[in-house]
Amino acid sequence: MTGEASFLEIGVPNGRRTRDFYQALFGWNFHEMGGDNVWIETPTVRAGVHPNDDDATIVVYFRVADIDAAVERVRELGGAAGEPGPEDRGFGRFVECRDNQGVRFGLHQPPAG
Repeated sequence: MTGEASFLEIGVPNGRRTRDFYQALFGWNFHEMGGDNVWIETPTVRAGVHPNDDDATIVVYFRVADIDAAVERVRELGGAAGEPGPEDRGFGRFVECRDNQGVRFGLHQPPAG
């Protein structure tokens, strides 16, 4: 459904500590992607852990059907948006944005099918 949270991106200094914390707290399942990079399977959304990130934060990505049109709309409304990335196999397309007050969020177009 458009506008629902569909992906979380967790940027942290240490991926292993993050994994241990959220696994113990919520029982989330983690899937290795190489190095300290993992994707997380929660009961409702997927998430990614990105280690070596000095700006420790969680960014919420909201589902959209057409990421290019949604980026255009963000900009029309006074927000800012990067250029959407290519299809990330199995995950879809993503772009980071800021609303008209500078708050970070993301848009996510899930993979077709």
